Amino acid sequence: MVNVEPMRTSEVTWEISPHDGMRVPGRIFASDLLMEAVMEDRAAEQVANVAHLPGIVEASFAMPDIHWGYGFPIGGVAATAIDRGGVVSPGGVGFDICCGVRLLASSLEESDFTDNREAIMAELDRRIPRGVGKGAIAPADLVPEVLGQGAAAAVAGGYGREEDLERCEEGGVSEGADPAAVSEKAVNRGGAQLGSLGAGNHFLEVQTVDEVFDPSAAETFGLAEGMVVVMIHCGSRGLGHQTCTDQLKVMGEAMRRHDIEVPDRQLACVPVESSEGREYLAAMAASSNFAWANRHILAHETRAAFAAALGTSIDGNGMSLVFDVAHNLAKIETHQVEGSPTALCVHRKGATRAFGPGHPDLPPQLRETGQPVLVPGSMGTASWVLKGTSENPAFASAAHGAGRVMSRKQAKGRSSGGDVRRDLEDRGVSVRPGSVSLLSEEAPYAYKDVDEVVEVCRRAGLASKVARLRPLGVVKG
Repeated sequence: MVNVEPMRTSEVTWEISPHDGMRVPGRIFASDLLMEAVMEDRAAEQVANVAHLPGIVEASFAMPDIHWGYGFPIGGVAATAIDRGGVVSPGGVGFDICCGVRLLASSLEESDFTDNREAIMAELDRRIPRGVGKGAIAPADLVPEVLGQGAAAAVAGGYGREEDLERCEEGGVSEGADPAAVSEKAVNRGGAQLGSLGAGNHFLEVQTVDEVFDPSAAETFGLAEGMVVVMIHCGSRGLGHQTCTDQLKVMGEAMRRHDIEVPDRQLACVPVESSEGREYLAAMAASSNFAWANRHILAHETRAAFAAALGTSIDGNGMSLVFDVAHNLAKIETHQVEGSPTALCVHRKGATRAFGPGHPDLPPQLRETGQPVLVPGSMGTASWVLKGTSENPAFASAAHGAGRVMSRKQAKGRSSGGDVRRDLEDRGVSVRPGSVSLLSEEAPYAYKDVDEVVEVCRRAGLASKVARLRPLGVVKG
């Protein structure tokens, strides 16, 4: 580990000067309160460690929801220049490859949910598989198609709408995917989980648009005050986890051949243009396709649950896709570096892509406004919709959530799952947990203040506020 002492450089920016082999500074976006949490869990040390990666440019960045992770901090962003020997690191993506968030708008008002709360939550409880291990909506024989085609394969299989694909990052399919790069063990794990939430911090949450801060952007995104929306947070399940595990073994051995040394073995990496680098990116893209499809299938089942509860057709509640965005990916993107457009491998681990207005990779209807940035909070607290800015200082990246301040063990020691459930119900949030005993691991007190995280994003120029969402009911993994 590298010793660190971040120094404030602006109101919400802190910097770790390069030392002990760091190639670039470490740069953390945080308020005073959030910085206290950063220093308590030693995540700043990981920011400094990431700054050792070959080919890294500008800085090792940390979003305001940063906390300790595997190799990279969760909330870490690092871009490596491909023509400078830049590397790709599985630790900069994470085990849950392409974990992300999808937001559905609806034609329903909050009163529509309140009047039908039990019926809606019962249908969601019955239809949405979650928890550790098995449970799926889609059949296993769809997995091979999904690995190559992503969410489009889910649509072809009868799940979701084709028009939703345009409102997905990358159109719901990752370029360069090679299903053959995913091991048989990973495919078998995914076969029992396509169309499921999983466990931990994954959820499906019914929310209402509590307040709009940017009426023009909200209208473009299809949001309005009082509207019922549904947020889905999940990823690539066991398939992605197994792929990361498989690739880390390859990376560890390959580093010696490429003469790469890093201060933490969890930062195993290889040059992007090496055979091992290309293999990882191909396997990561195939796993990402599983995640895009997974959220697409869950959105389809959500529409079906509301229709069954309210006695309408599956299209009768106006549930349209606002956006689907990942927060665990490494992507080849072009950004300005020292005044020149440069091909970079941008690692975002627990960080959301946040393209600003005019970006050519955005769908036409969002290009003028900028990309929706989805920032979930914790059970019982707010979530946010932001939009990307043109002057983002961190390679078009923003926070992905509230960020933990307690380990799961610490959180369980503070309250029982039953107590957490009763507290949430008293606040008007209906809870359908996969496991009551594990509910306390994800209690609101285990997370940072999401409003504070979002405010730092705004002040740092990472993203701007569009709408605040308030929870009404949650289905937990």
